[in-house]
Amino acid sequence: MNIKRSGSQPSGKGPAEYFTGTVRIDPLFEAPAPARARGASVTFEPGARTAWHTHPLGQTLIVTSGCGWVQSEGGPKVEIRSGDVVCCPPNEKHWHGAAPTTAMTHIAIQEAPDGKVVEWMEKVSDEQYVAGSPA
Repeated sequence: MNIKRSGSQPSGKGPAEYFTGTVRIDPLFEAPAPARARGASVTFEPGARTAWHTHPLGQTLIVTSGCGWVQSEGGPKVEIRSGDVVCCPPNEKHWHGAAPTTAMTHIAIQEAPDGKVVEWMEKVSDEQYVAGSPA
């Protein structure tokens, strides 16, 4: 058994090449082989968001506080709130982040086949971010 004590792993900033706005990433776990699950708590300040991206084995987001948005390519922008669980299928192009005036924190869980958890793509433009009302 391995216990990661709260505060024992340093927080990091979401890299500017993959995120817009202020994003804090707090690592939670990286399961030892043969397991391949990884998890982090990610906090987005108002208006902050990921770039478009995919995950080879999908991703689960558990919203723990605030209000945010998530969108799959070609689909509607959807509002997500504390308690919501979002399941993104493998290789589905999507983005997620905070609403314009409210911060949002979620736990992100994904698997890492061959050590790779994400394929980053282009940033979500300001126009894409504000387009359309969330469902």
